[in-house]
Amino acid sequence: MKITILSVFLLFTSLANAQNVVPLIDFSRYFKSFQNGFFRQIEFQEIKGFKAGDNVVGYIDIRGNLKVYDGNTSMTLSNVNVEYEVSDNLLIWKVGQTLNMWDSGHKRTLCYTAGKYWLRDSLVVFEDLRYNSVNAYYRGEIHTLYTSVGDLDYPDMVGENVVAFRDNGDVNKIFWQGKIYELDVWHNPLGFVAGTDIVAFNDPMTGTFAVFDKGEFIDVEDFHMPIFKAGNGFVLYENQNGDLMFYGGGNKRTISNFGARYWDVKDGVAIWEENGLTYALQNGQKFELAKYQVKDYAIKNDIVVFRNQMGGVSVLMDGKIHQISNGLNAEFEIYGNSVLVKLFNDSYIVFKEGRKYSI
Repeated sequence: MKITILSVFLLFTSLANAQNVVPLIDFSRYFKSFQNGFFRQIEFQEIKGFKAGDNVVGYIDIRGNLKVYDGNTSMTLSNVNVEYEVSDNLLIWKVGQTLNMWDSGHKRTLCYTAGKYWLRDSLVVFEDLRYNSVNAYYRGEIHTLYTSVGDLDYPDMVGENVVAFRDNGDVNKIFWQGKIYELDVWHNPLGFVAGTDIVAFNDPMTGTFAVFDKGEFIDVEDFHMPIFKAGNGFVLYENQNGDLMFYGGGNKRTISNFGARYWDVKDGVAIWEENGLTYALQNGQKFELAKYQVKDYAIKNDIVVFRNQMGGVSVLMDGKIHQISNGLNAEFEIYGNSVLVKLFNDSYIVFKEGRKYSI
């Protein structure tokens, strides 16, 4: 019981300390982050570049050091020239064949003979060339997914917290939350599409369109579907009639039966056009986004930000559409629950919780 209470305490402490970061380089070349209503300076000298997710910023300082900033403190990770990648929660870097990572303030070496690797929000999948294996790092533990006596095959699909792969016997398997689930034997890739907590695929053994949904394999349609995409706990797909369908949480429904011209899915949102109008799906609810075709947009988390008809920037957030800026050709990005808009004069607007903050 003591271990359980301690684990829960550490988890909630980690979540409480995690902060969304919104990194930017202002007109004076200062490297800053917007947090809790203020613009906080991270470095007092110019940096050479940065990569960022919702809660983590990796950057190269003026001396060439790799550093990480998590909204609280800045930490030096390496003082040599390295390749690095950042997800919303993790940072990895490679020196030669040594693959290292940063997770929640701690550094760790994952492998000394690493080959190809895949970084996502909650996991790192990597090849260990010494043991000819493919492994997954998830929540502090390394799991061996499969090994080979010959050339290593890549995983079929790596989602935000889920991996689809085949072992040496062509057994299709899913790795999710530290466990491996077996599907069946098939000699060719199944065309998995993975999101968060969900994987979609056309099952050649049964002829159905199916999903792996939080530990269960479920048939969604009696026939294979031509196009499908996965988000956070849901799947959008076109059926054989061209209808745009939604599956999530055990429920299935039609989103559009007018033949969507284009559609896209990421995290908790989707966007599509039908009959010249653009719609979005947010928290399972359909919204009319614009009475025209939206061509320039970004979707992430539960946010849709797009170029409006006047050339400015608007956003769908918490079920409401807000206009952030009238400035033409402004650039925009999504970090956590914030939208960062860069104007033509190198000034910025951060839109968060219905408010605008400028610098």
